[in-house]
Amino acid sequence: MIILAIGDVVGKIGCNFLREKLPRLKRLKGIDVVIANGENSADGNGINKATIDFLFSSGVDIITTGNHAFRRKESYEIYDRYDYLIRPANYPESTTPGNGMTIWDMGKYRLAVINLMGNAYMEVSLECPFRTVDKLIAKAEKENAKMIVVDFHAEATGEKRAMGYYLDGRVSAMFGTHTHVQTADATILPNGTGYITDVGMTGTIHSVLGVKPEIIISKFKDKLPQRFDLATGECKMDCVLMEIDEKTGKTFNIEAMEIG
Repeated sequence: MIILAIGDVVGKIGCNFLREKLPRLKRLKGIDVVIANGENSADGNGINKATIDFLFSSGVDIITTGNHAFRRKESYEIYDRYDYLIRPANYPESTTPGNGMTIWDMGKYRLAVINLMGNAYMEVSLECPFRTVDKLIAKAEKENAKMIVVDFHAEATGEKRAMGYYLDGRVSAMFGTHTHVQTADATILPNGTGYITDVGMTGTIHSVLGVKPEIIISKFKDKLPQRFDLATGECKMDCVLMEIDEKTGKTFNIEAMEIG
């Protein structure tokens, strides 16, 4: 099975660029399932029904999110309406809409996709992602999911690397999101789990995480709140291609790509 994971899609410009590039890439690489982090797909942060529908109609199969999952209140009820839109599983179950895992059923094989969020240097501390993922792996195995892929939305490289080794041999692959900068460490860990610390982003190249550079510079210099207007111009789609053995659930090839 060939799975493509796409880094944080930023705003309308990122959504449009994904729609332009994804169909050809799917044909060229014979991709079976596409996972994209869409928590920044709405202009000005967050996600809404329009961007969800746009990403799905552009060829994305499963949308993951992160710390901006609930940035817009109008998005709360959406999570319970889409089976293939998930939010970090370590949000409190009793108060949070949606689910942190979904199952992609291909008949002969089943793929579980899990969404987690880190705690280090994030604005809110959630339940322990390590303990949360233990429960979800057990649940996925009961659902007969031979392959398990995890989107770990986290800030700290150390927390992501630790999670990678914690999951090694237990899941098919783990890819990191959130920092919007693709890391140069795509690899297969010793026990067969595909890994990359951060996939990167889909959006404007000459920007600071998709935002106009002068706005972020002003924020750091002046210490005052700023409206985050998205940058425009030449774009890229950061992604990682993972080839997984359906019988063993192990990754046998992984390739980080920047599509321009």
